[in-house]
Amino acid sequence: MEKRILSIERPFHLSVQNAQLVLRDKESGEEHQRPLEDIGVLVLENGRTTFTNAFLQAALEHNAAVVICDAQHMPSGLFMPLRHNTLMQERHEAQIKATEAQKARLWQGTIAAKIENQALLLDQRAKAGEPLHYMATQVERGDASNVEARAAMRYWELLFMVEFSRERYGDWPNPALNYGYAILRAAMARALVGAGLLPSLGIHHHNRYNPYCLADDIMEPYRPFVDAAVLEIMEMGHTELNKEAKKTLLQVLHSDVRGGRTANVLMAELDKTAASLVKCFKGETKAIHYPSLL
Repeated sequence: MEKRILSIERPFHLSVQNAQLVLRDKESGEEHQRPLEDIGVLVLENGRTTFTNAFLQAALEHNAAVVICDAQHMPSGLFMPLRHNTLMQERHEAQIKATEAQKARLWQGTIAAKIENQALLLDQRAKAGEPLHYMATQVERGDASNVEARAAMRYWELLFMVEFSRERYGDWPNPALNYGYAILRAAMARALVGAGLLPSLGIHHHNRYNPYCLADDIMEPYRPFVDAAVLEIMEMGHTELNKEAKKTLLQVLHSDVRGGRTANVLMAELDKTAASLVKCFKGETKAIHYPSLL
């Protein structure tokens, strides 16, 4: 079943009743209900939103990621379940025992898939993706020669066709990219936890203060899907992260992607990617499943 992305922009009080999310508008008093089992990611954007502990517990039990936004309406925190998969201990052990050589090979495939998707996006926009197609074939184990960085320089230059610097606190369209990546990161972390993996134990990223290193690793080939949405937002004439821009970015998780020979919804592909990573850690396969842009 396809999970939904729910963004709460008005001041609601959230509670739960009979496995239903109950949203009470704190201004009008009106109530709405949504089945918790249908929700994959819940984004709380209004600082006046309140919720019960029972709601939060129920959301986690249904493996829904709850994203908290700051005063600038940018995602700043994430609630994730500590247990969801019945085979979690077995999969944690396989993940922890992964060798450095195995992780280097997985990172090689991850970066190659990312650069290939960047090239496909440039192709779609008639912006000469040939150099990146070639770079994707040159990625070494662990990306020892840092092809990712060299591809990124060419990619950003061609994608926006203007002088652009990808910075966390940079000018437009950086805020749109940040918002889209944060939502993608939450959905990826949700998929990894659902597959019984530790989101803090990465294959490349290592940061003692980052609880989502693995999500940051595995989401890399999905970033161009967000980039495509940002291009769409810019073409619509938006120059700030407004309501319509956020709506477009949230829809990225429901966009069509190609997973092998078939088309699928991106959020479902996240689950397939996480499941394939489990198989890699268990030695059942050598490559992570990643989708490509349609």
